Amino acid sequence: MKLSREQLTRQAVLMAFCDPLPPQCSRLRRLTAEEWRRLLRWLDTSGLALYFLDRLTELRLTRIVPPGVLARLEQNLADNTGRMRSLLAESISIHGEFQRAGLSYALLKGFSLWPHSVPHPELRSQLDLDFLVAEEDILHAQSIVEQRGYRLRAVSGRSWEFKTGHIPSGSLDSLYKSVPHRCIELHTGPDPRTAHALLASAETRVIDGAAVPVLAPVDLFLGQALHLFKHVCSECFRAAHLLELHRHVLARSSDRAFWARVRAKAEPDPQTRLALGIVTLLITEAIGGYAPEALSEWTVRQLPTNVRLWIDHYGSRAALAQFPGSKLYLLLQHELDSAGVPARRSLRRALLPLRLPPAVAPATGNETARTRLLRYRMQIRFLSLRLRFHFVEGLLYLWERLRWQRICASAARAASTAALQSPGATAQAPLPAHNNRMTIC
Repeated sequence: MKLSREQLTRQAVLMAFCDPLPPQCSRLRRLTAEEWRRLLRWLDTSGLALYFLDRLTELRLTRIVPPGVLARLEQNLADNTGRMRSLLAESISIHGEFQRAGLSYALLKGFSLWPHSVPHPELRSQLDLDFLVAEEDILHAQSIVEQRGYRLRAVSGRSWEFKTGHIPSGSLDSLYKSVPHRCIELHTGPDPRTAHALLASAETRVIDGAAVPVLAPVDLFLGQALHLFKHVCSECFRAAHLLELHRHVLARSSDRAFWARVRAKAEPDPQTRLALGIVTLLITEAIGGYAPEALSEWTVRQLPTNVRLWIDHYGSRAALAQFPGSKLYLLLQHELDSAGVPARRSLRRALLPLRLPPAVAPATGNETARTRLLRYRMQIRFLSLRLRFHFVEGLLYLWERLRWQRICASAARAASTAALQSPGATAQAPLPAHNNRMTIC
């Protein structure tokens, strides 16, 4: 599908991480001041801003960025360095308390992605801390984080979200500054048996001088890929997640033993194989070819035809979308359902949600009138954003669904013609449903 001028600019940013630089990156040299301003907002919301600054510095191309934009990015890096140091200190303190309490747990995502996915922790736009906790220890873990000032705000499935009582600023600047508003998520895994298996194989890594339990390399990679897949099947995902997984695959590209272990663990589960194929092909479409044959031969090559079609026609648009995203994933959701991966919510609920979104900043005890007004204003702005999103993207989805039906029908006719011309060819069957999903929060 043809990309807009703005989307082509965002695509040039992603391709700037390729070696050598593809010709599309020359577009960045010709941007106007207004185009840089709009691009900067996408860089912030996509999580790519500091990765992009680091890449330009590495290539000695910072001169192509207007002085004002460069100064802003450099200030963001300085702010985020302090923020990540503070977040790391908080993480290590929690590790210490978990370990003294004898909890069975491991660090998820975040700092565990360094160094394979994240070259330097201060470049990552990290919003929270995630821990996998054995189900029998979850209440003890809850008590520990609550004693540190966090309060339980939501329970979704087997994930518990805790936040401090401070109200977020609602400004993009707060993405990089060390602020009192923080979030912790405790996960008990898809089921107790899987969680215990992951924790039993966890490894100890030294992070900033502290011994921290992290998932075993194969589990870490699969968890990262499945986390990205979960967000691909939603309204919005951060392009930084594509880049991080891209870097992880490149870092392991020549490690045949690693890919053999990944295959042995993931291939028996058709849904995990499907998820890996989708995110691998999506990254290839958005950034460029990168996956080793040891990964792509049993994932990408096994994708159902219509899933590949969706990635070809809509994958880049979804990856390059501006926050709050789009509803194009609903077209993919239909194809995944046919392939044995049921949707997390119905099409009707996705198009016309009947519930209000959760509060951006829940009420706190003894809040002042000014704080209450600030909280109400933030919630109203958020509701307005969501209403506009559902209206505009819902209409776009209905239009694209008609187009998608024509695309699929045309592909089916082409496949039928090819089958008649090659009698020995067989159509690819959809992946069957599988109950034992390899899912990592």
